[in-house]
Amino acid sequence: MTEVVCGDPDRPLVAAAVAGEPEAFDELVRRHQSRTYNFVRTMVNDAADAEDLTQEIFVRAYRAIGRFRGDSTFRTWLFRIAVNAVRTHLGRPSRWRVFGRPEPGGGEAPDPREDPPSAENLEADLVRRDVIDRALATLTPDLRTALTLRDVEGLEYREIAQVLGIPIGTVESRIFRARQRLRPLLAPLMTSAAGAAAGRTHDD
Repeated sequence: MTEVVCGDPDRPLVAAAVAGEPEAFDELVRRHQSRTYNFVRTMVNDAADAEDLTQEIFVRAYRAIGRFRGDSTFRTWLFRIAVNAVRTHLGRPSRWRVFGRPEPGGGEAPDPREDPPSAENLEADLVRRDVIDRALATLTPDLRTALTLRDVEGLEYREIAQVLGIPIGTVESRIFRARQRLRPLLAPLMTSAAGAAAGRTHDD
């Protein structure tokens, strides 16, 4: 007998989507699009491919949602689709360019009243992102997947085990090894961030 996860905040929307309400699935996309893109972007390390692959993941989810049994949260189920899609993508040489990039925050345009980041802050953010991306790219896909699901997406070890179909002990081992390998690569970035924080405190 399948155990249904009752604490899933997406469960009413999933039920409505299975019943054929397109607006319900649209809302699921809005809720999960940004996080799914961020995960894929980290895994494939190419913005255009991540955009297209995110669209493909939601197409797969839409087609398969009628078979969603509820034995995990919708988020966990969606990440399972995402992991499989990324594995397929990494195993083929072809590239495609079809859809546009999803906007951060679920596809909504940024509020024009918000102050744009300064050129200095934007450059610093880009440098940090590049350093992190390069460090993550040194990991094997298995280690990178487990670490990203935990440290970037915030999934629990149990959820990651469900997504990847492996024991929790294996998840813990992969994350431990990934952190060990990244630590020396990210040490200069951490030192720089600590120095900047200390400088701001001194100025205050």
